[in-house]
Amino acid sequence: MSFRDNLREAIGYCGIEQKELAHRAGISLRSLESYLRENPSIPSADKAVKIAQVLGVTVEYLVNGDKPSKKISSFTEPEIQHLIQTIKDIPVNKQRVVMKIASYIAEIFKKDV
Repeated sequence: MSFRDNLREAIGYCGIEQKELAHRAGISLRSLESYLRENPSIPSADKAVKIAQVLGVTVEYLVNGDKPSKKISSFTEPEIQHLIQTIKDIPVNKQRVVMKIASYIAEIFKKDV
């Protein structure tokens, strides 16, 4: 897959708007759009690093689709955003139950370490 395809996939998975990604990465929306169009331009290394950081992926993933051999943290930014959105989609009166279940599971795993 190409940089453009990997970038689109990461944006979709993260669920972030292009305008928000551009803002958080400190690049112009026009630049981001140029990386996503049919005949895309390729960002400079420093811009690619900023984009990757916001999306919670590696530059290697954006460039050639390679997943890191070792996880740096337990969750990537897209996974965290997906989890948050999933919880927000649950009716408010049921969200406390989800938090109690998550806390219970965390306690169980703490004992296994």
